[in-house]
Amino acid sequence: MVQGKLIAVEGLDGSGKSTQVALLKRWLERENYRVFFTEWNSSSVVKKVTKKGKDQKSLTPTTFSLIHATDLCDRFEKQILPLLHAGYIVLCDRYKYTAFARDAVRGCDREWLRNVYSFAPKPDITFYFETPLTVALDRILSGRPQLKFHEAGMDLELSEDIEESFKKFQGMIYKEYKKMKDEFVVINATKPPEEQQRLVRSVVESKIDLKRFKKKRV
Repeated sequence: MVQGKLIAVEGLDGSGKSTQVALLKRWLERENYRVFFTEWNSSSVVKKVTKKGKDQKSLTPTTFSLIHATDLCDRFEKQILPLLHAGYIVLCDRYKYTAFARDAVRGCDREWLRNVYSFAPKPDITFYFETPLTVALDRILSGRPQLKFHEAGMDLELSEDIEESFKKFQGMIYKEYKKMKDEFVVINATKPPEEQQRLVRSVVESKIDLKRFKKKRV
């Protein structure tokens, strides 16, 4: 029987979701709760393969999708599930919904994607940080020195200009996320960060019996 709880954060690049999950992790640690953090595309099993495929621009949409599914599957088997069984709160910066959005935009069948990721259970809470597309784009384009080929969706040939391609790609992802809103706890990411964090913590406290996750003091 799984003793832990799974919390995921989703949102466009530039939505502030990574900042919010980092703040949540810090708070849970400070309050002495058992907590573990994992992030998208961080499995050592597929990192080299992913980098090589991206560098050579040889990844088809299906291959791209399966590589990311392998990443999550490896982390789920080796990290997420064991820690859930051990009674931890596991925080995921991006989860399967990232694949549902990005890979659908790249042309993968939505039902096929759901089947591929059927090993990954629905989180106890999935926060979606809702950001107007223009705001998210401004944050990324003003704060990042250079966009990457796949990050900008250049493989889809949306535009020869990388910034324009990025804008179009993110707009398509935004529409995919909107189709999944019923699966999320939606947070208005245009609010001040501290206000967002107060709301995130209140949702966690209302949905999870946190006292079960207190570390025993030695």
